[in-house]
Amino acid sequence: MELVTKKTLQILTGRTHPALAGEIALHLGVSLSERVLANFANTEVRCRFAESVRGSDVFVVQTHAAADGRSVNDAILEQLIMIETAKRASAKRITAVCPYYGYSRQDRKSQGREPITAKLVADLLRTAGANRVLSVDLHSGQIQGFFNGPFDHLTAMPVLVDYLKQHVEDDVVIVAPDAGRVKAAERYSRHLGADMASVYKRRKKGDVNQVEALAVMGDVVGRRCVIVDDMIDTANTIVAAAQQLKAHGATEVWAMATHGLFSGPAIDRLKNSVIDRIVITNTLPQPPDHQLDKVEVLSIAGVIADAIDAVFEDTSVSEIFGGENQA
Repeated sequence: MELVTKKTLQILTGRTHPALAGEIALHLGVSLSERVLANFANTEVRCRFAESVRGSDVFVVQTHAAADGRSVNDAILEQLIMIETAKRASAKRITAVCPYYGYSRQDRKSQGREPITAKLVADLLRTAGANRVLSVDLHSGQIQGFFNGPFDHLTAMPVLVDYLKQHVEDDVVIVAPDAGRVKAAERYSRHLGADMASVYKRRKKGDVNQVEALAVMGDVVGRRCVIVDDMIDTANTIVAAAQQLKAHGATEVWAMATHGLFSGPAIDRLKNSVIDRIVITNTLPQPPDHQLDKVEVLSIAGVIADAIDAVFEDTSVSEIFGGENQA
């Protein structure tokens, strides 16, 4: 007797960004699997799946961000608990979908007696039972090697490039806000057939959130500049870069990033900055007080859904991006 294995895909979401998970499920033509997530009186997380996941290909979607009174650490732990639940419920394969990967900037020791917390997060996901990880625009590509298993690194570049092709018709310059983003800016400029520039910055020693933009390399006089970065956190870097570009003769400055963290003074800084337009994706939830007129949010759900479908069907993820997700 020959048995034909039936493949089942199930999408489960934590409480941090269920709207994005719902969009992903819609793109895949499936419904979100039911789960019960609550907190006991002492704030410990209670998790239970309302339907069987036995033998299923389970994707646990949770972006590592603060939301609704819960911290980044709460979001990570909740995902770990859901993964462990799926493992004990006999899921065939478990993928941790982390649109924004927490602690991604702590990927190396920059000073003595510091942790490499991005590696710790990868170890925790593996220990909980994740067979693979899927994330978007890591701050550092080396994080893929921290996880002892397959790690699918996606990029929001197709979404952001399409937006620029639709909204920018005149002469544009793609700008790297620092040396670390030059390669990414080169890819954007190649797709758009645009010139490139970069801003030289210096970080103040001992202060992780303070930078100085010192010079602009490239011709920006009388031109629209688009700064591309992986994230906007406190907005100090991107606002300082925009000021330098305007001082060097740029007529308009846009900022584009995959992840809009908007921590601390970021919203006030962006509101009062010389930046004319800010474009981000919905890898993180944006509360009402983050919704500025100059901020536009694009959906990354289609990109993640395509990657999930490729994983489920055992086809190539990198082919979706022409290999550029590994650059």
